[in-house]
Amino acid sequence: MTPQDITNTLTHLFGDAAQKRDPDSWQVEAESLRLLVLLSEDQSWLRSLVTIASATEAEPFLPQLMEANFDETQETRYALFQGVLWGVYQHNLASLTPEDFQSATVRLVTLHQQGLSTPFNQLAETQILQIIQAAKQQGQSLEETLQTLERFYQEGVMGDLDANSQERDEVLGAWRYQLERLWNEA
Repeated sequence: MTPQDITNTLTHLFGDAAQKRDPDSWQVEAESLRLLVLLSEDQSWLRSLVTIASATEAEPFLPQLMEANFDETQETRYALFQGVLWGVYQHNLASLTPEDFQSATVRLVTLHQQGLSTPFNQLAETQILQIIQAAKQQGQSLEETLQTLERFYQEGVMGDLDANSQERDEVLGAWRYQLERLWNEA
């Protein structure tokens, strides 16, 4: 892959938002996206980077992010550097094809768009499964578990005491949905 191939691919994907900054770097600035493409000093390696979140925001989800690196992120990876969670793609430039570069770039944009929602959902699901296991160990049924959660919500143990009835119903509806969905998995 040549530097011109990089320019062509980025222009194809992002139009005028893609700019070559110097012989070894490109930048895409589009809406909330900032993507950097950098070549090593000897131009043998390409690295593409996109910001995802601050390291502080990402910290509670580090186990889920590391599992995603192993299982889900395909050719891209999550990485922490200078207080930021990044989506990163690195590849030897000589063996990189424009198709693979385009695929990895699209995957980085997807990681950026997902932000921390996927690891948050995974963590929430794990915690809901733990609640279900604890309820089952106490001999509670699904309905009894829902009643307990509703009581916790009304007592302020969970949720916001100042929430109006519609907000409370939405939260409890989400709990019901998740508990019903996961009840038989625990």
